[in-house]
Amino acid sequence: MDPFRTRDHVPRFDEIVRDYARRSADTRSRRQAVLNVSFGPSPGDRLDLFLPAGTGAPAPLHVFVHGGYWRMFGKEDFSFIADTVVEAGAIAAVLDYDLMPRVRLASIVEQVRRAVRWLSAEIGRFGGDPQALSVSGHSAGAHLCCWLLDPEASGVRVRSALLLSGVYDLAPLQHSFLRDLIALTDEEVASWSPLRQRLRTEAAVAVIVGERETAPFHDHAARLVGHLAAEHGDIRQLTLPDEDHMTAVLALGDARSPAGQALRRVIEASRSG
Repeated sequence: MDPFRTRDHVPRFDEIVRDYARRSADTRSRRQAVLNVSFGPSPGDRLDLFLPAGTGAPAPLHVFVHGGYWRMFGKEDFSFIADTVVEAGAIAAVLDYDLMPRVRLASIVEQVRRAVRWLSAEIGRFGGDPQALSVSGHSAGAHLCCWLLDPEASGVRVRSALLLSGVYDLAPLQHSFLRDLIALTDEEVASWSPLRQRLRTEAAVAVIVGERETAPFHDHAARLVGHLAAEHGDIRQLTLPDEDHMTAVLALGDARSPAGQALRRVIEASRSG
C-alpha cells in the first residue's frame, strides 16, 4: 500500500474526519472568536481568531496551519486546536489557504507568509503580542511552517514552532497516489522540499510524529531534526504513543495529552524566546 495514502493505514479515517468537524463546531460555539478575518485579496485569504479571557497583558500569538496534502480541508476543520492554545493564555489564529491543484505550491507558501505578516502587524488590535509568536502545523501544514522559520525569507520572527507529521522531502510524493492529483513538478520538489534547502532559524523547534504513522513520516522527522540541528541547536524530537496520522492532530486539541502538552511548551517558549 502507498505509505502516503493515509486512508489505507487509518481504518477510522472517515469517522475521524467527522470528529474534526464536530469538535471544531463545539469549539466555535464555546470560545470567544473573530471568524473569517481577511488578510489579503484572495478569497482564500481568511483566518479565524480565538481569544483568551482578558488578562490585562498582551497575549502570545499562536498560528496553526492545517494539513491535507495542500489539496483538502480548511480552517473550519481545525478550530479544536484553539482549545489548547486559549487555555494556555494565547490567541489562536487558524489559517485558510488556497488549495492545489488550482494554485501551485509557491503561491501557498507566500499566502501563509502573508497571513503571518498580517497577523504580526495587526494582532495588537485584538490584544496580542506580535513579539511572542509561535506556529504549528500538521502534515502539509508542518511543511508550510518550515517556510516561516527563516525571518529574512518570511518577514516575521517565529520564536518557537511545532512541526507534526510533516512531509519534508517532496520527491516521494511524485510517485504516490498524489501524482495525478497535485502533479508536483521537479522544480517544486527542488525549491520547496525543506530537506533540500538551507533552513536558517533562531526558533525553538519541536519535530513530532505519531508512533503508528507509516515509515516515511518517521524518516522525514528524523532527517529534519538532523537538518535543522546543523544550523541551530534548539531542536527537539518527540514520538506520540499510540497516535496515527489522523489522531495525532486531534490530540493537539487536548491540553492533557502529550501532544497538547508539547503545544503548551511551544507557546510558553514564545514568551521568553
